Order: sequence, then C-alpha cells, then structure tokens
Amino acid sequence: MFAVIHDTFGEPADVLTARETARPAPAAGEVLIRMVLSPIHNHDLWTVRGQYGYKPPLPGAIGGSEAVGIVEALGEGADPALLGKRVAAAGVHGTWAEYFTAPAGGVVPLPDAIPDTAAAQLIAMPFSALSLLQTLKVREGEWLVQTAANGAVGKIMVALARARGIRLLSLVRRDAAAEELRAAGVENVLSTEAPDWKAQAKTLIGEAGAVSAIDSVGGAFGMDLVDLLGVDGELVVFGTATGAPLQLSTGDLITKHVTVKGFWGARVSQEMATDTRMALFGELLGLATKGGLPLDSGGVFALAECREAMSAALTPGRSGKILLRP
Repeated sequence: MFAVIHDTFGEPADVLTARETARPAPAAGEVLIRMVLSPIHNHDLWTVRGQYGYKPPLPGAIGGSEAVGIVEALGEGADPALLGKRVAAAGVHGTWAEYFTAPAGGVVPLPDAIPDTAAAQLIAMPFSALSLLQTLKVREGEWLVQTAANGAVGKIMVALARARGIRLLSLVRRDAAAEELRAAGVENVLSTEAPDWKAQAKTLIGEAGAVSAIDSVGGAFGMDLVDLLGVDGELVVFGTATGAPLQLSTGDLITKHVTVKGFWGARVSQEMATDTRMALFGELLGLATKGGLPLDSGGVFALAECREAMSAALTPGRSGKILLRP
C-alpha cells in the first residue's frame, strides 16, 4: 500500500515521504480500515518532530492518528456487523495510508448525514474539546476564556459552549482572525493586537472574573489569562501554538488560589468511564448530524502530495483542517 512515512524525527515537510509499504493485517479485536480522508492535526506534526507524548518507533513510522474509512476486514473477535461500515477512528497510529488498523471497540459507525470531511475529524478534536469542557469548573451562565479561538478546537468550543449555555470569550492573535469569526456569527471575540484588549475583556466578563480559561498558545498569554480569572479560577493548558514556555504570575496564582493543570485528550479518553464516553459521543454525533459542529476543510491533498499538505497545514489563517486522501 501507499503511505506517508518518516524514518527520522524532524520538520514534517522535510522528513515525510510517500512510498510503498506493507499493508497491515488486523489482529484479534481489530479491524482493517480503507482510509477515505485523514486530517493533519497539530499533535500529528509534533509527533513527526519527536516532541509529543507518543514517539513512534523508527524507521518506517507512518503518520496520522485519525481518519474516516470503510471497514474492509475483521480480526478475530471483531463484531461482524462492522464489515463494510463507514466508521470514524481516532487515537490510533498510521492513518496517513491507504489502509490502517484500529481497535474494533473504538471505531464509531457514522450516519450518512455526516459528510466525509466532517467525519474525518469528528473524534480527536471535537471529543477532546467536549471532554475538556466536561472536566472544567465552568457551568451554565458562567464565563470561560479560550485562546486560539480561530483554530479547529477553538471553533468547536464555540459551538459546544453555546449548546451548554456557557458564556465564552474567544481570543485570537490577529485582527483579521477576529473579523472572520465575527463574520461567522461568533460573539465575544477579541484580538490581542488591540492595545486595550484586556480592558475590553474585563469589562465584558465583569468584576467576578472568569471561572475557567483554556490556553492553546503558551508564552506570556498564561499571565494574561490568570489576570482574567476570578478567585478559585482554573487555567487548563491544552496546547502550545507558539511552543514558548508558559509564563505565570506568582502573585496572582497565590492571591486568587488559581489552579493550573494540563489536559491530554488521549489520556483522558483512555481513563474515561464507558458510559460517559458513549454519552459524549452521542452528543457529538447529534451536533454533527444537525450541522452544529464547524468541521470545515482547508484543502484536500493526495498522499503523494504530503509535503505540500504539511506546508499548507502550517500556514496561518487557513479556513479549516488540511486533509489527506489516498
């Protein structure tokens, strides 16, 4: 089969190549999936760089961790009803290939109403965002602040917060990005390019401050977010778009009793109770079926165009997720 492979760690556009490799066979409890579309996530790029929580064995590592596809074969013990079904799979390895394997119990059969472009990115980011929202202290009517609001998770969080009645302040780093979100109907958007953005944010949130804040940028934004939190607020680190170490104010942490913690969706998903996971998946599928999740495509590239695809995935201001196809 054809696959996108790296033999060393490094910048994705430099180390990835598309070439022939052996087609995998499903082990007991697994299914073989023929890939239809597979997204390029930020954590996929960090994995290729060798700077993520999971490091694939080298050489010959196939990239990618999520896809939509058709179940082509079953391993021993896999549910026969899955054969031929269109499914979404995430939290797996090697989806940037014509075929990949996944645990049969972890794939999600999809209704026809969800298009492939949305189905390909239905689980990893939306499920992580919903799982994160589920763990936060913020409740209906209270304020949540997020950075990187124009990214995939940021746009998804807008939809999820709206559905749950949570008041959301969305921060972006460019005025143009703020205008794009406002044009799409997103409320309470501020660009940190504005000199007085923090004063605007405090006026909007009110004297009590926000209950929770999500950082996906890193660097000095940590101090800004803690400044916007109220007493006993929480700052959850979800990602780092800049790669810069998070900066925090000791004084604010002490006087506000702020809690700072990380969130890794892969671990949370593994440790989550089955009934909770199924309930959250049901919520996601309901929103996606109604078109309530912003799962847009910023472009589709063939596996053979993997280097061009990686460059596109790293280009700021793209309209949606870059996807790979066979």
